[in-house]
Amino acid sequence: MQRSQRIIEDRHRPSAKQKARPPFRADHVGSLLRPQEIKAARSRHADGQITDAALKETEDAAIIRLIERQQSIGLRAVTDGECRREAWQWDFLGALDGIESAIGQAAPFKGVPVKAKVMRVTGKIGFSDHPMIEHFAFLRDHATAVPKMTIPSPTMLVSAIRDWRDIVSPAVYADLDSMYDDLGKAYRQAVLAFYEAGCRYLQFDDCNMSYLCDASGREKMKARGDDPDATLESWVRLLNFVLAVRPDDMVVATHVCRGNFKSSWLVEGPYEPIAEALLGRIDYDAYFLEYDSERAGGFEPLRFLPKDKEATVVLGLITTKTGELEDERHILDRIDMAAKFVDLDHLCLSPQCGFASTEEGNLISEDDQWAKLELVQEIAAKVWPDA
Repeated sequence: MQRSQRIIEDRHRPSAKQKARPPFRADHVGSLLRPQEIKAARSRHADGQITDAALKETEDAAIIRLIERQQSIGLRAVTDGECRREAWQWDFLGALDGIESAIGQAAPFKGVPVKAKVMRVTGKIGFSDHPMIEHFAFLRDHATAVPKMTIPSPTMLVSAIRDWRDIVSPAVYADLDSMYDDLGKAYRQAVLAFYEAGCRYLQFDDCNMSYLCDASGREKMKARGDDPDATLESWVRLLNFVLAVRPDDMVVATHVCRGNFKSSWLVEGPYEPIAEALLGRIDYDAYFLEYDSERAGGFEPLRFLPKDKEATVVLGLITTKTGELEDERHILDRIDMAAKFVDLDHLCLSPQCGFASTEEGNLISEDDQWAKLELVQEIAAKVWPDA
């Protein structure tokens, strides 16, 4: 019997049931290719040809169509595709109190020029009047499925790629610990503000974690005087401080990203260096992990998810970097391999990343995007019949 056939047949055991809470068996990371009308409107807005209100009107109409398309596929959680953002991290972080954006050195993506923007800490960090609460409210009001909000992890304010000493003003914070104190409090306010707005499914996107999986990245950190393992421990403390205020009926997930710009990537390496901390000691409800290529290594690090932890690993097995559809049998076999380390009832399926972490988007078509999400839904329905 083929491995994939065994998975499908095993799904008829009595324990198989529809998940009541997200993440769902067929899920997705969040960002979607920006429709052409949004790209055109943003360009005209940048040139001063249309007003803020006109841009918002275009975004609203396009986002409603994206919500409807996600729901028509059968997805039980939907996003606004991050369509109001320039990039997955800049817009949220830049709207925190005490944060300013500045031109910086481009990140070293694999052969693809990346426009440079970094956040700089120039004042006391806080959370007030953040525009993304309104963005979520629009999603909430137009979705019948569960509305999912995605924001950068608090760890991303100081990217591991860059020296934090060049980002944090010493006149404001003498060290990272004091900065993390205020950052943690700001994120606590953010979590509760989204909850108050009705958000029950929140995701922290994190590239820093994957940077610690990359041997060359770790060496670069050491060369500038930072200890990667000590840095990881500081993130554990920061994240658990933030997650401690999460209400019981709110799911907070993370997506560990390896870089996603115009179908390129940033780092590579197995999850082993971070797995014990990430899966075993950070109090997330779910972990979206990229497993679409050999860059991620094997599934062995999943053994660090405690057996008694009510958490889910979402396997990112469908790539968003190319339009070619994956072979279903291959994906089924990959799920079977992962299930050797995590019980199948604690697994879900998704694309490996978003389709457009920045407004440029990956080098695929909108038809490719929807076909990928349909494939996720179809495979999940075979592995978990009540998905």
